Amino acid sequence: MTDPSAPLGRTLAELGLATVPFEEPLTYPGRPVPWPALLVGERLLRVEPGPGPLGALRVEGGGRLDGYVDDLDRRHPVLAVGSNASPAQVAYKLARDRLSGVVPMLPVTVRGIGVGCSAHVGRAGYVAAAPYPDPEATRTLVLSWLDDAQLAAVDATEVPNYRRRLLSAAALGLAPPGLAPAGAWLYTGERGVLVGPGGRPLPGGGDQGALLAGLLARSARLRALLGPDARSWVRTARADAAVRAEATRVFADEALATAPTWPEPSSRGYPPNPYGGVSTAPTS
Repeated sequence: MTDPSAPLGRTLAELGLATVPFEEPLTYPGRPVPWPALLVGERLLRVEPGPGPLGALRVEGGGRLDGYVDDLDRRHPVLAVGSNASPAQVAYKLARDRLSGVVPMLPVTVRGIGVGCSAHVGRAGYVAAAPYPDPEATRTLVLSWLDDAQLAAVDATEVPNYRRRLLSAAALGLAPPGLAPAGAWLYTGERGVLVGPGGRPLPGGGDQGALLAGLLARSARLRALLGPDARSWVRTARADAAVRAEATRVFADEALATAPTWPEPSSRGYPPNPYGGVSTAPTS
């Protein structure tokens, strides 16, 4: 196996990707991985995009991806709509649990997934992104391959506000015929998504400060609880679980959110779902 600790690639700081949303809530969702890459702790190595098999993709500095990740065929592919697309956030979550920081992360084109805002206030104080079904949508999301321990660590940061569901690759449009993987896991919201005055989902993944300011402007109860501005919101919410719970209740009480609408998962278990290959999204 190729030694992934060799000083290849560039650090997240050198790439301008080092900000961790959990530590700086108003930067949520953080900067996503900009191109197909192998995350190795605090470093990012480029992966040459192309059709599968996944393990045959070439990594910066030479060598196949499966030479850096020897358990690739047993890993779990997980789509990210929020901060799990940020290499800094992923590295933070794994380092906190002293786990391997080696994670393939590839931007991929998917269809049928809208990105909104989960109708809850998270532990870091921000309002995180959440997917919702949108048959007309085509977008770029980040697909990461996690081992068992890494997946358990990420699960622990998502439950109980999210549920991990297995979606078919055919439904997502992830790969061309002949290379279609079994599917990908997606964390779907258990609280519904926030909606605007017209009832349409608010777009997620944008300016967190503007989102929080807009919510404060719409609700006197939120202003009394978290106001007057986005900075006071994250400072107050981060410090008090009871405040976070009350703000989440306000979303429901004041009809600022929809009920969860995601269809039932195709599988309730969490077995490995190896990928034979993917169709990577165009990158600059």
